[in-house]
Order: sequence, then structure tokens, then C-alpha cells
Amino acid sequence: MVKPAKPTWTGRVSLSELDQIGALTHVPTIYFYKPSPNWLTSSNDVVNDLKDSLRDALVPFYLLAGRLHWIGRGRLELECNAMGVMFTEAESESKLEDLGDFLPSSEYKYLIPNVDYTVPIHDLPLLLVQLTKFQCGGISLSLTISHAVVDGQSALHFMSEWARIARGEPLGMVPFLDRKVLRPGDPPIASQFHHAEFDLPPLLLGQLNDAEERKKKATVAMLRLTKVQVENLKNVANEERISTESGRGYTRYETLSGHVWRSVCKARGHNPEQPTALVVCVDSRKRMQSPLPDGYFGNAILNVVAVSHAGELMSKPLGYAARKIREAIETVTDAYVRSAIDFLKNQPNLTRFQDIHAPGGTGTEGPFYGNPNIGVVSWLTLPIYGLDFGWGKEIYMGPGTHDFDGDSLLLPSPNGDGSVILAICLQVAHMETFKKYFYEDI
Repeated sequence: MVKPAKPTWTGRVSLSELDQIGALTHVPTIYFYKPSPNWLTSSNDVVNDLKDSLRDALVPFYLLAGRLHWIGRGRLELECNAMGVMFTEAESESKLEDLGDFLPSSEYKYLIPNVDYTVPIHDLPLLLVQLTKFQCGGISLSLTISHAVVDGQSALHFMSEWARIARGEPLGMVPFLDRKVLRPGDPPIASQFHHAEFDLPPLLLGQLNDAEERKKKATVAMLRLTKVQVENLKNVANEERISTESGRGYTRYETLSGHVWRSVCKARGHNPEQPTALVVCVDSRKRMQSPLPDGYFGNAILNVVAVSHAGELMSKPLGYAARKIREAIETVTDAYVRSAIDFLKNQPNLTRFQDIHAPGGTGTEGPFYGNPNIGVVSWLTLPIYGLDFGWGKEIYMGPGTHDFDGDSLLLPSPNGDGSVILAICLQVAHMETFKKYFYEDI
């Protein structure tokens, strides 16, 4: 365990309602670094430098050294107790070149810290780190971080500050740790909106639950779209809008998510009457009437849903799907976010809004956005590349293992050429057909 370098505040912290819904598991990312002429330190020095800088980083980010506790009614508190972060060193018999283009594979499970979800939650570290040394001298650095404590923006904030400290630089932005800015009204008021995101997602027609779909084997693909292909799709999506509406054109996210949604419906062979939902993760930081403070460290994401019928998505132009997604995103205003928080605060128990199962599990609780639904997360505008701990930037960065049907992620190209990468997990029976429609329909 790596613990903060100095004594830090101890005590219980109340989590916001947005912290306590959705995935309460750990989210992995992985970075690969090759040895370079500038790498003047031995591998042992690299390990020590990482541990020392991590100790220093855990002083301002002391929440990550704490532990979660269930307090009843499906709710959690964070105990700041400096128990520390799990840091694992490993050695591989492989070379970096053996990993080819670094696409997620079965080997990844050996490079990513294992989280043992069979132990009580108050014994689980919130952050686990694994440094793996390869025979060629290169390394991988993988982090898996609790989604109950941070969202993607906050996780990247921590990682970038840790890297700055490792390079001998001061903090760029102090984390804002006070979650009271997202607390509900006192008392919480009855919600003034219908929050479809908290309803159970659509089921396959003729099925009473999603138990069978959860059991089906899934596989992952990484699919690249060139800048030209992205622009072509945007032009297609905006054709109808230009002739009938004014205002800004559909964004890359709205366009590409719409294209993924339509292609998934085709690949799954849905009946035209099949209801289907697409989940959108919307960052509320700048959507609040008083924007959240810079460096807000926690979950500020609200998942909203676009809902349609497969037949409409497949038969109507791409702009229809993009419009549905935009309409869902535009619901996220200050009033809507605060209404969602009050809605959750008024719930007697939050369990039905939580996914507490480990990735790859086949549990039957919590929201499931596999067949006939899908979630498309955007990393398109996040600063995910260029994590330099003093020995240069990574040669590859990507998501770790994602093995739930319906999980997908849009990433920008690391070389800044305008291309986009889709990481998607679908049932094995649907993946090849999906690839066909995904590229044919451009």
C-alpha cells in the first residue's frame, strides 16, 4: 500500500447522489511506454519515483487513499483514513512489440490490477496501480479507479497532477473536494421533470427480464474512422437539418453515436417495433447556473437516455438519430440536474440505480444497457493523451477491459489527425454484422 506522504484530514465524507448511482465498480485505463534514449534511470528508480510521487500526490488527493462504507438504504460514505493505494509491480516475459497494435486482448487482464469484489467494500482500495516491466525495457502503467468517487474528468485530473509531481513540477490545479455544491435541496423537493434515465431500460420484445441477455458471451472491437469518414457522416446527418432547421450542426458525438445506434439495431436484427435506448453521459460541470468550481473532484456526470424504436432508427436518415441524442443532451440544465439529485435523495433505497457487479460478471441487479440498448461514452474532448512522468509520453493509451454487451467508447486519435476510434463491446453473435453495417453505411 502506498499512503500519503504527510498526515491528511481524517473523517467521513458524504458522497453526492451522482456519486452513488450507476457503475460503482473500478474503471481501468492503461498506458504503454517504450524505453528511450532519454530514459536515464534504472527500472528500480522508475518504480521508486512513481511510488514517491504517488505518495506526494495523495496529500492533496487524499480522498483516493480512503475507503467506502455502506451506511444503509443503498447509500455510501467515504472514510478518509489514509489506508492507501494498492501498487503492484509485475514482470512480463513478453516484449512490447508482441502486443502488436495494443488492442484490448486477453493478455490485458494480466497488465491491469485485479479488484477482488468478493471482499467487503470497506476493505477495497479506491485506486489500484500496476507497473509491468517488459523484456525490452518498456513498461505499462495501468490504473483502475473507483467510479463511486470520481468520473473520467476527475480521474484524468488526478493522473495529470501525479505526472506533474513526478516531473518535479507544482500542482497545476488543486482539487476541489467539497461535494456540498451538488447536495439536494433542504428538504428535497418533488421532481418537476420525468427522469427517464431512472426508469428501467427497454427489454427485448417478448422477454420479462434481461437475465438471458446478460449471460451471452460478448467480445470487444476497436474500429477506426478517418477524418474524411467522420466528416462524411456529419454531412449526411446535417442534410435534413440544413433544409428544415436553423442553428448549429450536429456534433461529432451526436453524429457518431447516432451511426453506432443505427448500426447496432441492424446487427441485432431488431423488429421495427423494438424499443431501444441509447445512454449518454453528460458532464454537468459547465451546465449548472453557477458552474461547478474548477477542479471539482467527484462525479458530475448525469446519464440521460435517448429512446426510439428500431424501425424508425433504421428507416429514417441519420439526422433522426442525431436529433434524438441532441434532445436528450439538451435536457441537462441546472434545473434538471438539481431535480435529478432531489429525485434520488427522495428514494428510500438507491440499490436499483446501482451497478455493483464486477466487469465480466453476470449478475441480474442494477441497470443493464446491453441488447436492445447501448451506451456510448465520449472521451473525444478529454485530455487522455500525453501522460509524462518524466520519461516521455506514452506510445499508446487506451481503455482497459470492457466486457459488457452495449458498452462503447469514442476516443480521439492520438496523433491528432482527426480520426476517431470506437471501442465497442457486443455479443459475439452480433459483432461481425455490426462491423459490416458500421462501415457500409458511411
